[in-house]
Amino acid sequence: MLVHLRRSVILAVVSLVLVFGYAYAGTGVSHILFTHQADGSITATGSTLIGQNWSATKCPGHPIGSCVFQGRPDDLGPYAANSKFTPPAAGGDNPLVANGNSGQSGASNLGPRSKVLLQNTQTLAAYWHRRGVSPTPDLVTTSGSGYDPDISQLDAMVQIPMVSAATGLSSSVLKHLVVRETQGSELGFLGTAYINVLELNEALAKLEG
Repeated sequence: MLVHLRRSVILAVVSLVLVFGYAYAGTGVSHILFTHQADGSITATGSTLIGQNWSATKCPGHPIGSCVFQGRPDDLGPYAANSKFTPPAAGGDNPLVANGNSGQSGASNLGPRSKVLLQNTQTLAAYWHRRGVSPTPDLVTTSGSGYDPDISQLDAMVQIPMVSAATGLSSSVLKHLVVRETQGSELGFLGTAYINVLELNEALAKLEG
């Protein structure tokens, strides 16, 4: 009886040590290898890991959203949860409200022959043209996740005329900023270079300040 009880207690203790040891080991490794993600991504203006809608940023004397760099249109125009877009669009899937559930992630799932996709793209192109921007494909199409916080260097470069006109900063200063904020490929070979839109706009705010 005592032998079985002792074995049960030893097994329970070993199991507890393994469970908590695994958890603490995982936490330790994540802090060493992925410090930024493990410690959280929230700053004073948002999350660096989740894209946000910059189009509502007020820019006195200029179209809203024109004094900051904007990301993928995951929650913009025809894809917005509460669209007050002008001109009105037929409306497509909103990646940030997938299947009617707020906060879920997913692509729009609109195929290349979709008339809704064509109308949405034309509407977004008109949005950018009103701001003096010749949009890249990234700026008129949603990301696969619906949460993409990053854009390419070209996506940022084409927005410089808009941001320059709204902020008064010269194009050369903004180009230098974009180049400075460009991150290289992960581990030097995974994917392509990218810019985090939140970090870019935070750096822009410091220049304006």
